[in-house]
Amino acid sequence: MGKDTQHEISRRRTFAIISHPDAGKTTLTEKFLLYGGAVQLAGSVTARKTQNATASDWMELEKQRGISVSSTVLQFDYCGFCINLLDTPGHRDFSEDTYRVLMAVDAVVMVIDAAKGIESQTLKLFEMCRFRGIPIFTFVNKFDRPSRDPLVIIDELEQTLQLHVCAMNWPLGDGLEFRGVYDRMQRQAHFFERTPGGKYRAPVSVHDVTDPQVRERLSERTYAALIEHLAMLDAASEPLDRELVRTGDMTPVFFGSAINNFGVQLLLDAFLEYAPPPHPRRSSKGLIAPQHPLFSGFIFKIQSNMDPHHRDQIAFMRVCSGIFTRDMKVFHSRTGKSLRLASSHRVFARERETVDEAFPGDVIGLVGHSGFGIGDTLTEDTDLTYEPLPQFAPECFALLHNPSTATYKRFRAGLEHLLQEGAVQAFTLKDAVQNIPLLGAVGTLQFDVLQFRLETEYGAASRLEPMPWRLVRWVAPADVDHEALRDGKLPTGCRLATDAAGRLVVLFGSDWELKYFSERNPGVRLLKLSTDLHRDDATGED
Repeated sequence: MGKDTQHEISRRRTFAIISHPDAGKTTLTEKFLLYGGAVQLAGSVTARKTQNATASDWMELEKQRGISVSSTVLQFDYCGFCINLLDTPGHRDFSEDTYRVLMAVDAVVMVIDAAKGIESQTLKLFEMCRFRGIPIFTFVNKFDRPSRDPLVIIDELEQTLQLHVCAMNWPLGDGLEFRGVYDRMQRQAHFFERTPGGKYRAPVSVHDVTDPQVRERLSERTYAALIEHLAMLDAASEPLDRELVRTGDMTPVFFGSAINNFGVQLLLDAFLEYAPPPHPRRSSKGLIAPQHPLFSGFIFKIQSNMDPHHRDQIAFMRVCSGIFTRDMKVFHSRTGKSLRLASSHRVFARERETVDEAFPGDVIGLVGHSGFGIGDTLTEDTDLTYEPLPQFAPECFALLHNPSTATYKRFRAGLEHLLQEGAVQAFTLKDAVQNIPLLGAVGTLQFDVLQFRLETEYGAASRLEPMPWRLVRWVAPADVDHEALRDGKLPTGCRLATDAAGRLVVLFGSDWELKYFSERNPGVRLLKLSTDLHRDDATGED
């Protein structure tokens, strides 16, 4: 691999921003774009309807509700780095989409509300990052509001997350007295000025901590607390360890206010310096390094109708090794077919730009291949397949009716497209009288989004009929006992069905029903995830 290619790999930074809902994730995403020069004016999810929504929240539903329910890929260059920023859904019902995004990144920025600390959704996403050894950079947001003591927050991070923690900066006051941050690495105080709505970069003045202006601009209480806290940190806190950061065992912590742009650039600059470039990926052939000469990548997300004028689908692919070139011929590992990638795009929210070349770490959009599925491997090496992406077991089920025969074709086409995105799964009930789609999802909001999009994007109305099941388990193929399943051994109300791939599942209404069935049928192995069907060491219910 040539020096130019190695240079391109080394300057890639591919990361996601994760948080509990309302901690400020999408706002921070927008401010990264502002400071990275990708936008000149920052939007806000809290903007009035007459104002622009954020660049990352492109879907009509997101604009109306001010929430993030889709993942967005944003690429831009800044200070010699090529940044691939993946904005993830904020709502917990769409955490499966976030988990898939985490499979495609090399680092994450974890946003925490300064008043609330570590919340449930943040902890779940952190555990996924920890399991995969993903480096984590922590941004404690909203210090312009009443906040918890920063020392308490640091202690919570250490105790709850069981991580080494290094405070990279320190807040200069909080709430109405929040003036900026002290950069512990450079030993300088950064004072920021608020801009109208935080739409422009915040003017900043930088001073040595011994400068009299620092004391003049802070209240006596704030200045005294600052000096005391800095002395404690210098005496007792751990120094920054790059290796621990890259292995995910230490989190650098930054304080600030994303809405006011306080501390955003310090976070961005430090992240780019300490975050890792693309790293090797696990596959059927072991670890595949980015420098591997043959191209390979995997699909981690499919999105329909990003362009409202074209009813197309875009498959987001993470490039893992080699060099991608437009119109190249690749092997589609799941189908065993070769195909040509003629339509490739760099995506900025809903805007597209043709991509002729991409390097490991890049995320590009592929259009024109309706046969792609989430987790598919595309490669020049016909023996290589990347590990499957996580798939959650649905906890909510409903039948989706088409109330109008006039829109039946639009209803079926729209449903087929939206199901390919993977947020909602389709099942077929065994011995059903009518062919009505049975949908399964992690949360009910996913059903709301699907119905909304069927109506607005395909012009097809729908009616949802909630069903009583709360659990689904896949039957291991070798353990299918058709006689046992037909002999009335299913608890009352439970049903047999098949998933979209034709694999047998059992639907249960409660944990008790699942336990009852498992005790009555010890020879039938039930699996929690469909991905377990591909593992030799899959285990059934405990």
